[in-house]
Amino acid sequence: MRKHPYQKLLDRKRTWSPVQTTAGELKHGAEETIYRALALRHLELPVGEFIEDALSEVPELSRDLLRSNVKDEENHDLALGYVAKALGVDPKSEAEALRLRAAWEAHPDHTICKALVAERAIFFVLLPFFRFSGDAGLRTVSADISRDEQIHVAANSLVCHELGFSPSQSLDKLRKATINWVLEPLGINTTDKYLDKKFWLDTSDRLMYEGKAPELSATKASRMPAFFEHNNVNLPQYA
Repeated sequence: MRKHPYQKLLDRKRTWSPVQTTAGELKHGAEETIYRALALRHLELPVGEFIEDALSEVPELSRDLLRSNVKDEENHDLALGYVAKALGVDPKSEAEALRLRAAWEAHPDHTICKALVAERAIFFVLLPFFRFSGDAGLRTVSADISRDEQIHVAANSLVCHELGFSPSQSLDKLRKATINWVLEPLGINTTDKYLDKKFWLDTSDRLMYEGKAPELSATKASRMPAFFEHNNVNLPQYA
């Protein structure tokens, strides 16, 4: 008997438990952007709430998967909170991220659409940025969250397709405002493309409009921290 796509996605999940990381060295030139991106962890729980709010409207077969995704968002918030505790935070970035969160919460688009756009065209940009520019703890956390987010985006895309939902132009403008704020400290036409603002903005646009970003294919083989680079407390616990 063939499994439904929602069940296939649920079966792909792997349980992991965040742990407190220790601070390491961030890529030179990426520090301010990392603090801004890290401040957007405040969007993790609202994205979970967007999904929770839609459970009564979504296809019944998707509900177990979506409930599981909500728990993932709580896990992500905890994991990124540990990173923020280790690295410290920038108060101005934290305040601006909270203002952006309020704008996302207040936006009138359907909550499933908001979750899809936030995860596909913002989180899918920030997580690779963390992997190329973060310390060992942040790179590990971003890899674990990325595995979850692949499933989330696939699930939300299926639900939006089934229900006939699509993001509005105003939601796209909010997406652009959010990602532009995060990436503002980066330069343009830098020798290191992973410190180039245009590279990441273009990535967000392609993810939004095409649902893919071939320029990030390197993340499949991007440098991940080896065990000897870690204090043992940086290694997540897997079920």
